[in-house]
Amino acid sequence: QSHISSLVFDGAASGFFCINKSFVGYLSSVPRRSTGCLIEQLSEEKYECMVCCDIIRLMAPVWSCQSCYHVFHLNCIKKWARSPASQADAEGWRCPACQNVALKQPTSYTCFCGKVTNPEWQRSEIPHSCGNMCGKKRSGVDCNHPCNILCHPGPCPQCPAFVTKSCICGKTSQPMRCGQGTVLQCDKVCGAILNCADHTCAQVCHSGACQPCQLQVQQVCYCGVTTREVLCGTDKEGFDGSGHFSCEKTCGLMLNCEAHRCQQVCHHGRCQPCPRSPSLVKTCPCGQTPLTKLLDLGYSERRSCSDPIPSCGKTCNKPLACGSSDTIHLCEKLCHEGSCGPCSLTSTIRCRCGCKTKEVPCELVFTCEKRCNKKRSCGRHKCGELCCVNSEHKCLLICGYKLNCGLHRCQETCHRGNCDPCWQSSFDELTCHCGLTVLYPPIACGTKPPECKNMCTRRHECDHPVFHNCHSEEKCPPCTYLTQKWCMGKHEQRSNIPCHLQDISCGLTCNKILPCENHRCRRICHRGECLADGSCQQPCVLPRPDCGHPCSAPCHPGSSCPRTTCTAKVSVQCDCGRRKERVVCTEATSSYQRYAAIAMASKLSDMQLGDSMDIGPLLTKKEAKQTRLECDQECATLERNRRLADALQIDTSADPFNIRSTSVYSDSLKDDARKDLKFVTEVEEEIKNLVELANKGKQPKRSHCFPPMNREHRKIIHELAEVYAVESVSYDSEPKRNVVITAQKGKSACPNSTLTSLIERETTARAPPPIAHIKQHSSKAASGSTWSKMVKEEPVIDYFDVQD
Repeated sequence: QSHISSLVFDGAASGFFCINKSFVGYLSSVPRRSTGCLIEQLSEEKYECMVCCDIIRLMAPVWSCQSCYHVFHLNCIKKWARSPASQADAEGWRCPACQNVALKQPTSYTCFCGKVTNPEWQRSEIPHSCGNMCGKKRSGVDCNHPCNILCHPGPCPQCPAFVTKSCICGKTSQPMRCGQGTVLQCDKVCGAILNCADHTCAQVCHSGACQPCQLQVQQVCYCGVTTREVLCGTDKEGFDGSGHFSCEKTCGLMLNCEAHRCQQVCHHGRCQPCPRSPSLVKTCPCGQTPLTKLLDLGYSERRSCSDPIPSCGKTCNKPLACGSSDTIHLCEKLCHEGSCGPCSLTSTIRCRCGCKTKEVPCELVFTCEKRCNKKRSCGRHKCGELCCVNSEHKCLLICGYKLNCGLHRCQETCHRGNCDPCWQSSFDELTCHCGLTVLYPPIACGTKPPECKNMCTRRHECDHPVFHNCHSEEKCPPCTYLTQKWCMGKHEQRSNIPCHLQDISCGLTCNKILPCENHRCRRICHRGECLADGSCQQPCVLPRPDCGHPCSAPCHPGSSCPRTTCTAKVSVQCDCGRRKERVVCTEATSSYQRYAAIAMASKLSDMQLGDSMDIGPLLTKKEAKQTRLECDQECATLERNRRLADALQIDTSADPFNIRSTSVYSDSLKDDARKDLKFVTEVEEEIKNLVELANKGKQPKRSHCFPPMNREHRKIIHELAEVYAVESVSYDSEPKRNVVITAQKGKSACPNSTLTSLIERETTARAPPPIAHIKQHSSKAASGSTWSKMVKEEPVIDYFDVQD
């Protein structure tokens, strides 16, 4: 009764109690009250009304539910039956306890058996009862005995009488308690006649109708040509004494005339009389002239069906199947027997599928060349038939998909959806590898061996402990026991290596002496021979006899070095030392030979005048290595500036414009800045701002993405990013390739001077100096008119024009 706290009283508004809807689930689950408990609680006034939660007194009018046997105050149940909360979907009201729907509302106070209205309470009797025998029908199914105890609350007790009941099949009977719902079933065979009327039921005593006969019998069609195997009793009502079904083929049985055969489809019953019988044929073949008129003309009378039907000699004029609705084609032959011959006319007809129209001879069948693209019934294949007229498009291919077992394929015709499971099964026990875990038959096809929780007992390659369970796979899992193993090149012993790992590399260079005995293996620690290709292909390190550089040809043990062109790089410079380049040794040698030839030519001219010369230094190898570049116009300009500075006593070590200081910008980057100063300025400003944000902000990295640009502009960004210690990466492909720069806090930094300011200072420094500045120095250094004349005649020279 603790759940009754959810009830709400609204006496001021309506004067009756309402039950919370959340309480309905509890009310429907309350079990039926037992008779003894109800009598005890009502007699001792301990029973509460579920609606008002008040004690039901001995003399209070009550009402009892006939479904759950709960007892309520009569006034409370009347108010509840009229309340909206008790209304059911159909006409009626619901019991507060069991929610059983009742059509009639409670109106009067009656005893529990319903015989006496307003029963008087007797101290020696059950409260609210009449004191007479109950007499209500018991709850048993077949019980006809009324309740024989005094009027009481709650359900009537089970009938104590015993009756003799038969089993389902009626062959066995035994005494049992009346009203007991247990169905009596014996262990004997049913034996009832099945639907085929030829066999009896072989099932044990059962309820309901017997199953149809499951025996397979062979049935013959009506014409006796086709047979089939079906369940016994199939088409029993269609049996005519000779067959059970129609095979849909031509009957072909001999007719009564014993000269012709039946041309009807396999049919039930006897065949029709011969259609050529004299008693049935009354006209000529075309039907225009009666045979009686032809007899008058001298034709002989037909005696049997084999006699020919006389012809009237007229045109047949039977309508043919060809033609159209407007034009009907008639047979042009003379009156004849049999079918009319092919029509000699033409017709405008549609093809079978109705897509095209064409005028063709009537004797031909017109089919178009349109191939049907509709899906077949399987939903996977297309029809593909020309001029298709099928409506169902059944697929006749074999499915062939693997079944769920993975061993067999589906043998049904191609179908939609998943294939049926494999019906094959095994009746042998299926065990795990060790045999301790068993699956008993029947075993469905494709069933995997059972999982075993025991340790694997197979023989393993190593002697380490086994940590995996018994399994059905052929190979055991690899052994993961940690061991010590040497690397493949026997360089060092590695620890904590799983047992199953065989090829272990230490990551060091092999460094074994190759068979050529001149080189060592450069491969990383490996297995097998060092020379997998068969011979050493490393470059020869023997010096060349002419220049001393390595041979560099593929290793050739036991043979002299081949005569090849030397490709080594050597450094050359001009006489003044301004120009420096790295060129191929062959080019340097040819350049020196040209230089030596010019020098010897100049010396020979001196020999002709009687002087002597030493040509030995021009022919030595040491001098050959001192190849010189030719000085260009820039070298001459620097030399003139140096001489002029010496003459004017100018200190060349001074750098007033700070243009000779070591620069972090390469010459190529400076040249690009001079060509496109605006672009370089914008890029450098963006990189500078990114570096400042990265160093001042809290984030460790900051990135910026430049828009897509050409290769030259991307090269400038990469070089500037290297100066600022900024990471730069190119992404995407042409023509949308772009550059993304990333500045790291504490790593990226701005140089002392920007490239833009450096280019501007160089431009200012390269401007011609004022004339007064030159005259001032000239007055201090020169005292004669000769030097003044030379200064006036010499052009203005920028002696600060130097290259970084």
